[in-house]
Amino acid sequence: MRRGFWFFAGAGAGIYAAFRVRRAVEAFTPDGLRDRLAGLSLGARLLGEDVSAAMAEKENELRERLGVGLDELEAAPRHRAVGAGPAGEPELTRKGND
Repeated sequence: MRRGFWFFAGAGAGIYAAFRVRRAVEAFTPDGLRDRLAGLSLGARLLGEDVSAAMAEKENELRERLGVGLDELEAAPRHRAVGAGPAGEPELTRKGND
């Protein structure tokens, strides 16, 4: 009984190792690398879409909570940062700091 068990355990381990080695060799062929890169780019694109959808959902939730609509945001005056004006316009500075 013991010899039979160890024979089948060794045979199973050998088959498993051969299978894993074959998959590893296939992964490093040009086609295998191309498939892995395609999967990576697809995963990155799906992650970006999920993040964008979550951002839009959270933004809508915040707008509802604050009672701010899109038309109110467009009508609100926009503030410029110091030095961020278009060319030809003077920079916004504090009085007395020349």
